[in-house]
Amino acid sequence: MSIDWRSLQSSLNKGFSTSVQATKERLGRVGQDEITELPQEYKDLEARVDALRQAHLTLLKITKVYESEAYDYPSQIQESIAELSASVGHNITSFAAANLKGTKLQAAAPAAPAAPPAPAHKTLPHALGRAAAGAAAVLQATAPHAQGEPLASALGLYAQGMERVAAARVEQDSAIRLNYLHPWQQTLTTTLTVAMKARQAVRTSRLELDGAKQTLKNASAAKQEQARLEVENAEDDLVQKTEVAIALMEKVLKNPEPIKHLNELTKAQLIYFAHAAETLSNTQAELEELSLVADEQGR
Repeated sequence: MSIDWRSLQSSLNKGFSTSVQATKERLGRVGQDEITELPQEYKDLEARVDALRQAHLTLLKITKVYESEAYDYPSQIQESIAELSASVGHNITSFAAANLKGTKLQAAAPAAPAAPPAPAHKTLPHALGRAAAGAAAVLQATAPHAQGEPLASALGLYAQGMERVAAARVEQDSAIRLNYLHPWQQTLTTTLTVAMKARQAVRTSRLELDGAKQTLKNASAAKQEQARLEVENAEDDLVQKTEVAIALMEKVLKNPEPIKHLNELTKAQLIYFAHAAETLSNTQAELEELSLVADEQGR
């Protein structure tokens, strides 16, 4: 395979000229009149695409929490029903040892509770439900067998309600990941990325054109014609790349998918909050009845 050395040398020269032009602009050594002005339509689209990209990133930064279900899980939680039961059992034993000493009464040894399985889910509703269920079990174990413990019943009701809320929370997160989060990220990595690459191609082409203009300006008489040809080719290239970039940016801005994805996010949240509200409303009604009964008994 033969190498086209002339084409390679031309490409290297063009790359060097572009690099020099970019450096001069960055250092402020090029006047504004020496920088090719891009169409206003192109610049307006650039601003709109930048705003769209920032909107995507801003929301994505927050909603990425749905990738991990433990986003609301208490960070300092020590969730162990076995530890709680052991603590209560120790207190009962200590009380018996101190108060039944010297009598014929025998203190009953509290039954050692079985260690619970590791939590399947780590969300705040799951944690609340497990804590309430564990506390209810401990209270009920220490209550008179015939009477029971009113607070244990209330905690049991609350635990059941939170279990249903927790299940709905897991379903919400799954729906958000599938129907919103993944598609939302995909938009960033496909259409927006393609548009940004097209814009970079425009910038490179514009630098090549301005570099070619500088070369023409400083060219000797013998190289004037070749330098003029390079400018013409660079102008054609910039026009072509600008048109491509405009088309791609317009396509990004007209894409209806982000609105659909946002709708899916809202839908999943609505279903969850509606289910949670209904569950908590029923639970609260039952707890209010228990509260009234306890209030009457306490008088």
